[in-house]
Amino acid sequence: MIDQPVVMGIINVNEDSFYSGSRKTDIYDILSMAKSMLDDGASILDIGAMSSRPGAKMIDEEVEINRIVTAVKSISDSYPSAIISVDTFRSKVAYEAVQAGASIINDISSGTFDTEMLKVVSSLNVPYILMHMQGQPETMQINPIYHDVVMEITQFFVSKIKQARNAGITDIIIDPGFGFGKTLEHNYTLLKHLEVFQIFDLPVLAGISRKSMVWKQLDTNPEHALNGTTALHMYALLKGADILRVHDVKAAAECIALFKKLAC
Repeated sequence: MIDQPVVMGIINVNEDSFYSGSRKTDIYDILSMAKSMLDDGASILDIGAMSSRPGAKMIDEEVEINRIVTAVKSISDSYPSAIISVDTFRSKVAYEAVQAGASIINDISSGTFDTEMLKVVSSLNVPYILMHMQGQPETMQINPIYHDVVMEITQFFVSKIKQARNAGITDIIIDPGFGFGKTLEHNYTLLKHLEVFQIFDLPVLAGISRKSMVWKQLDTNPEHALNGTTALHMYALLKGADILRVHDVKAAAECIALFKKLAC
């Protein structure tokens, strides 16, 4: 259980993720970013080999495995104490990543895209991040519709947490999935009611960093969305977020430090 908020730093080992600053394909650049994030206060490094941005295309499973294993093993060998999460919805990728040194699986589909995922994660005995998404990355932002976005996502977690526990997974983190099959208004409604998800008594992850809910509202772009991101991070902390999944670790760590000062 997480007793105080922590930072998860994003490292995308691909060339397609929406924010250019997170993309690292050369192993020396990957290790340099990992070191910088750890030095800046990241408690977890989240490695993703396939982009899940709106409109993203699937890549071959073996390509994903090769990218993930290379990055995870290199980071694990260089920084043995680092806690590494892997962003994948494929059970085979999850298995190979944990063998290489990862210790958390972050699944945007909550086991929906790969029916073997829950069984594999249970066998690996690692924490599992359940995220809500309506649709698939390629189509999720084409007119997403909810009658009550907070209620529907709450009901989703009731079902998915039960499935995960029935599969034998005991260490669960939930992520409402900001930007995944949600309009700007859906995202802000979710953020305003983020405390609702505390009913599950599980850590809540907020993935807001540089997303369109920030830069579209400010009429800018991902490259200029750090200030808005930090503002929303403080709000998310006040609403009960336990993990901030971010591109900019130092800014998020400073935000948490100030939040903790206000909370003491």
